[in-house]
Amino acid sequence: MTSGPGFPPDLLSQPKSARMAYFTGLTIAHPLLVQAYEHLRRTVNEASPDSLVFVFGPTGVGKTTLLQRFEQRLIEELGPELTADRGRIPIVSVEAVAPDSGSFNWKDFYKRLLVRLEEPLVDRKIRPEGPDEPRPGRSRLMTSGAAATAEWRMAVERALHHRRPRAILIDEAQHITKMAGGRRLQDQLDCLKSLASLTRTAHVLVGTYELLSFRNLSAQLSRRSLDIHLRRYRADQPEEIVAFKNVLMTFQKHLPLAEEPDLIARWDYFYERSIGCVGVLRDWLAQSLALALENGDRSLNPGHLECQGLSIAQCEKMLAEACEGEDALTDHMEARTRLRRRMGLELVANPPAAPVAKRTKRDVGIRKPKRDQVGAKNRVG
Repeated sequence: MTSGPGFPPDLLSQPKSARMAYFTGLTIAHPLLVQAYEHLRRTVNEASPDSLVFVFGPTGVGKTTLLQRFEQRLIEELGPELTADRGRIPIVSVEAVAPDSGSFNWKDFYKRLLVRLEEPLVDRKIRPEGPDEPRPGRSRLMTSGAAATAEWRMAVERALHHRRPRAILIDEAQHITKMAGGRRLQDQLDCLKSLASLTRTAHVLVGTYELLSFRNLSAQLSRRSLDIHLRRYRADQPEEIVAFKNVLMTFQKHLPLAEEPDLIARWDYFYERSIGCVGVLRDWLAQSLALALENGDRSLNPGHLECQGLSIAQCEKMLAEACEGEDALTDHMEARTRLRRRMGLELVANPPAAPVAKRTKRDVGIRKPKRDQVGAKNRVG
């Protein structure tokens, strides 16, 4: 390679942990990530404050990186307001934890939200006063006994009113779709919809294509929800292959190794085992780098990559889920035709042709009607 490395040269003399920290902390602003970021920024800034924003994408595409970038930039934009109002929190980011019992735990979710809102004494919350006072001798602490989920919900609403965040970012939001018993999927989403409406705070739900089960549950939800698709790079699009190669080259330049490996020579292998997802590619290279540093090697070799890469079976499973999600988010011509037909637009767009008059046959010897000449023009005599 003729050009120098992208990492600071003195990094080679630092411990392995510092070299690993440098690479794992590297964020590449590649085209699809920038496009999704700009879409998310405009949506949160311009949409109604009680909107629900869905960010879909395959596993390992870089959704968490998108959230981190958005959170950092929003804090920078609201800097003057935060200086003037010390009690305000610009944005709240929380992860929806996968349930242990098969059904999403809303009480745990609300408690995690309170922690992220920097609510003081979360474990010492008192039940609100009301007609259902606890029996004498029983504690009024919400953490004691079976505190109602509604009480934790009310505490979250009060905290949001005081902290006034621009948005709530919910990572791994597909876990909210987990249910048990007779609870409907619509009920799950109604909890978030009402929370966003009552607090006038946009909720950004980020997750895999499993979130598509939330999409278009009702007409009211369809009107208030917005979709952002952070997809993988596709091999059938030449410009996207060029972008993927540029990402791979950037990673290659920033690997803190004594000798720069030639990853571009096998770009199709890296695409194959990452299915075009930059997050998968970065994690794969980071694990390979860790193995090379542990062995004291000067560069990456095929053994490092093959040892840490995903198996073909794993890639096939990820690709199948990605293609299914991409297909569900594509507006097909058949769906549009069906919509227009139900709305009565098909006849308007394609009016029926005027009927063509049939030609009738005449009997032999009968003149075809025509205008005969009249008057004395060219008269003889």
